[in-house]
Amino acid sequence: GAEKKMTERMPAIFFGHGNPMNAIAENEYTRAWRSIGEAMPRPKAVLCVSAHWYVPSVAVTAMERPRTIHDFGGFPRELFEVEYPAPGSPELAERVRDLIGGDVAADTGTWGLDHGTWSVFCHVFPEAEVPIVQLAINRAEPPEFHYELGRRLSPLRDEGILIAASGNLVHNLHAYAWGRQDVEPFDWAVRFEQQARSLIERAEHGPLVAYQTLGEDALLSAPTPDHYLPLLYMLGAAREDDAVSFPVAGFDGGSISMLAVQFS
Repeated sequence: GAEKKMTERMPAIFFGHGNPMNAIAENEYTRAWRSIGEAMPRPKAVLCVSAHWYVPSVAVTAMERPRTIHDFGGFPRELFEVEYPAPGSPELAERVRDLIGGDVAADTGTWGLDHGTWSVFCHVFPEAEVPIVQLAINRAEPPEFHYELGRRLSPLRDEGILIAASGNLVHNLHAYAWGRQDVEPFDWAVRFEQQARSLIERAEHGPLVAYQTLGEDALLSAPTPDHYLPLLYMLGAAREDDAVSFPVAGFDGGSISMLAVQFS
């Protein structure tokens, strides 16, 4: 009836993207990503924070047609041939700049959609018809800054916008078992993922923002901030009355967590 909200609140989702080969794979992760897309109301557009746009400033993609960036090396040619032609949304880029305030560059030429975004969204929205805007992670800022940006962006969820982030809760490439299948995850990786899951379930975001104080498991799990920080944007975008779910789980190569966290 008329009393129904004009648009239902969209979820905020953190995706563990893992190996770029997931873009062309059919596996438990890609099937779960597809299910996530099928289960949610169709968003007007997506704002995605990717671990792979990690630069010393805040920027947002503002072009009409973002290019598909193949930002990796040493993978098969077929991965370099993947194109994900989702449109951009200069309107959403402008709205993001308004919400964040301060100095946010509108990128109309240098970036596009990197594999943190397209290797997941080619499964979530395989038709590539939903517009996508990417937000850069300012590597010069502390974790609190990224959590606060997520908080500022949270109103987008009431405007038909899916807020997404792509990284990995546990991402240690030094410990990664390259080319070996079905290796057991490291004890420290499992412990940190369990600790993070329980903090997320209890909405205790403080320790996750101050993750560098959580001890050795955390330092081994996030030896660099780039793949961890996207999670903080989603924690910031979460609401007190959200239901929390973990629609994807598992470990790749022993040291990469594929955990997805959904607030809806």
